Amino acid sequence: MQVSEYSAVRCLVVKESGVKPVQLIVSSIEKINIKWLSVLLLSTLLLGCAGTSGKAPVIDRTHAAKQRQYNPVTSGQYVVRRGDTLYSIAFRFGWDWKALAARNGIRAPYVIVPGQVIRFSTTTKAPVVAKKTTTQTTIKPAATTKSKPVPVAKPVRSVTTTPQASQPAAAGSQGKWLWPTNGTLVGRYSSNTSLNKGIDIAGQLGQSIVATADGNVVYAGSGLRGYGELIIIKHNDTFISAYGHNRRLLVNEGQTVKAGQKIAEMGSTGTDQVKVHFEIRRQGKPVDPLQYLPRQ
Repeated sequence: MQVSEYSAVRCLVVKESGVKPVQLIVSSIEKINIKWLSVLLLSTLLLGCAGTSGKAPVIDRTHAAKQRQYNPVTSGQYVVRRGDTLYSIAFRFGWDWKALAARNGIRAPYVIVPGQVIRFSTTTKAPVVAKKTTTQTTIKPAATTKSKPVPVAKPVRSVTTTPQASQPAAAGSQGKWLWPTNGTLVGRYSSNTSLNKGIDIAGQLGQSIVATADGNVVYAGSGLRGYGELIIIKHNDTFISAYGHNRRLLVNEGQTVKAGQKIAEMGSTGTDQVKVHFEIRRQGKPVDPLQYLPRQ
């Protein structure tokens, strides 16, 4: 059938049905508009659910966890578990170990036991004084004797003492710390956020990790979440250093180490890359290690 013949038949059908061609066209347009309007509304709703980026919002739980870790906890308490040390608890909750010890009345050698309660609240509590038991005793009167005059001691001149040899002089002196290992710097210290409070150095699996200064190992284990196999070294009453994500630990708690001594092997425990996470903390607060390490 030719196009002209088809059009003629179509017009005949329209005339026979009593519908004017104009009405038929208007009706068709209205149906098309309703269809596209429905599609447009559906698309708008879908875009509204997806947000401006087209992706669902994601909560960075890792960032929140590290933020809690570095912000000092000033309320509540912690029950000591097996493997904990005062230094590891202070490190975990952002405290200076001396302040935490004083807060809980813990004295040298700062030993804690499982089940012991460590309090973080800064509210002072009245010390508990043990009641003294008194016993009655018969006191005989002392015999009166002549007392001889006691000679007055001559004043003693003040003497300046030198620092103890056990306090490492290198720790805390800018430019006298050692690098914990060789490698590529893949993470820097951040003071604005809580994402990284140290530096990350990438290297080879099993690569040597050394102590950056003289000190005592106060923690060696994997009890601190996010650090993997971790070593914490106390250098003096002000500075401690931490070495995380090791494959193998070569020192034990209580051991004395020297600057440059091998203490661990580099690994990827607690992370997805072979590296060492290194921190320096001054009175419990993280500082930028690059301000203390010698320039390379």
